[in-house]
Parts: sequence; structure tokens; C-alpha cells
Amino acid sequence: MRRMERWALVAVAGLVLAGCATIDVGSYVGRSVDFATYRTYDWGPADALPTGDPRLDNNSFFKDHFEGAVEKELAARGYPRATTAAPDLLIHYHATINRRIDIDAIDRQYGYCPPAGCEPRVVAYDAGTLLLDIVDARTHRLLRRGWAQQSMDGVIGDQDRLERQVNEAVARMLERLPRKIS
Repeated sequence: MRRMERWALVAVAGLVLAGCATIDVGSYVGRSVDFATYRTYDWGPADALPTGDPRLDNNSFFKDHFEGAVEKELAARGYPRATTAAPDLLIHYHATINRRIDIDAIDRQYGYCPPAGCEPRVVAYDAGTLLLDIVDARTHRLLRRGWAQQSMDGVIGDQDRLERQVNEAVARMLERLPRKIS
């Protein structure tokens, strides 16, 4: 195989792998938080910050689906949305998309270089980040923060992929939230 063909194969493999990339997820839980004392939640004030990308700012499907996925996960854990009384918890989120640059991502991921040697390659991609905060409604103390980040290339215009990524991100951000025992 000639050198250009090898580079083309590596580039195509990189694009395929970027589309299947896993979501990076993390969380923070405040010290000595006892979720057993909290019963209900509601959405906190809307985020006044723009996402930085009109494809997400103007995407009502994203907003509706994200909020629905959060509500579904919270209900499955025994936290109903407050309808008549003041909630115990407030939920707040922020979503953003930023252009990122990675050099040699594939080589680092798989620990190899093409036979011609390791020449730096630049991979530019859109990284989507979701922050999900759970706040004590009375004290306004941050109790828990979850975050998820993944490449958004080709996702914004594809509602099925966007739905799958939102569902996975929300489930993983909330997977360690204790379930209420009824």
C-alpha cells in the first residue's frame, strides 16, 4: 500500500471512530449530602447564557428531549416533580458546543503509528458539553453536578443520534444518584 493510501485509510478510520466515541462523564457530589431528606424537584431559572452555537440555541427538540430525559431519570429514582408545594431540589443545566482541536488522537488511543512514522495530524471537531446541577431549593447549595462531553460532529442535524446521546448522557450523569425507597 502506498503512503497516501495508508493515510487515507487512517483518516477514514478516525472519522468512523470519532462517530462511535464514548461520552466522557463525571460528577461531583457535595460533602455529607443525604438525598433521603429530599423528596421533590422542579426546574430552576432558565440559563441566560447562550450555548455558543445557534444549531443548539434554536433546537427545541434538544431542549424538550433533554428535559424529558432528566425528568424520566429522576422519576425512576423516586423524585417526583413538585406540582403544588415548593420543591426540595432545583434542577439547572447548561449546554454548550465549542470547536476543539486534537492532535494524534487515534495514535494515542490505539498506541501505534503508521509504518511511515508518527507525523502530527490535526483533528478538529465540535465538542458538546452538558452540565446538570442539582441544588438545594432552600439554601441554594450545590448538591450534585454531573457533566458529559462528546463529539457533536454530525449529531445536531440527526434527531435519532441526538436523542441517543442525550439519553446516554443523562442516564450516566444520574446513575449514582441514590434511589428513593418508597
